[in-house]
Amino acid sequence: MAVITVDKLGKRYAGSAAPAVTDVSFTVADREFMVLLGPSGCGKSTVLRMIAGLEPISSGTVSIDGRVVNQVPAKSRDIAMVFQSYALYPHMSVYDNLAFGLRRRDVERAEIARRVETAAAKLRLTEYLQRKPHALSGGQRQRVALGRAIVRNPKLFLFDEPLSNLDASLRVTTRNELIRQQREIGTTSIYVTHDQVEAMTMGDRVCIMNEGKVVQIGAPLDVYRNPSDTFVARFLGSPPMNLLKGRLESRDGRLFALVGGNAAALPIGAESSIRASSDRNVIVGIRPEDLYESPPPGDNVRMARLPARVTAVEPLGAETLLVMTLEGSDDELTARVGREAKLGQGDRLDIAVDTDAIHLFDPGTTKAVARDSVRRKGVIA
Repeated sequence: MAVITVDKLGKRYAGSAAPAVTDVSFTVADREFMVLLGPSGCGKSTVLRMIAGLEPISSGTVSIDGRVVNQVPAKSRDIAMVFQSYALYPHMSVYDNLAFGLRRRDVERAEIARRVETAAAKLRLTEYLQRKPHALSGGQRQRVALGRAIVRNPKLFLFDEPLSNLDASLRVTTRNELIRQQREIGTTSIYVTHDQVEAMTMGDRVCIMNEGKVVQIGAPLDVYRNPSDTFVARFLGSPPMNLLKGRLESRDGRLFALVGGNAAALPIGAESSIRASSDRNVIVGIRPEDLYESPPPGDNVRMARLPARVTAVEPLGAETLLVMTLEGSDDELTARVGREAKLGQGDRLDIAVDTDAIHLFDPGTTKAVARDSVRRKGVIA
């Protein structure tokens, strides 16, 4: 297995005014599944290709088990990579596709057969070993591509958006297969995706990138609950976090977040850590699931009410999304409520806000305010 250390990695292409990647640093522990997440063009695939040795490094270092491999050829790094395209040899059978890399390395025939049969059994490909790729479904082809990496027993797996070409239902099935295989095999893995669902469900940790830089690294739920800035807050979550113009004010010894002229009292546990930030403009962040048409029983004590008007209703079967405009503000917000919601467009209501779940961001820097505060739910920014 392997520990991967990326230290101040940078990449600048000739003729480019700005670097594609700037000072990217992270460490992937032995057997860890790390996900690089970000929008298209943020530099995540470039980082992966530099780790693989497929892209020259402009600055910084990549180390495998403490050894800097910047100048080590890709073929000598003991890395297996699974690409977005399956990259299978169309004229070869599944067996030959799985065995090809081992034959190139002069592995003995009996050992090749053992490894191929073992990988095929794990990936449920045994009955397809004599088929050609054109006779396989998209999910089966992706499993062959994964098997070709598995048979090599590498130190490190690299995945470059391997599920992008699959339809929605097949993507879920194959994603679950990848999770199961990685847990069973235990090989250190780095997975690149722009899909937040893949990142949340697959990764031990998530490294979120934007504009060539690392924005935040952490366990999926920690990053979701404690976004470091407004980019992470909006990027993680569907629907994304509501970001509303607001103001922090102190009244009678308590701190309030004012949104659209309506005040939400912040829990006492948060006040000491953000009192220095009072009487200033802020961005108030609220997840759609922390807004309620009717507060849960017993939670009224930490609920604030915001008058709003419904502008759209999106019934999704298991739940309903309410799109609303706050009174006294032009801000729009979305609430995830129960499937029994009876509200219609134009209806008015006092939407309930869980004040324990309010996030605060600086409107100038977009960074989170009071990230040192400790909360019962652990979700204040």
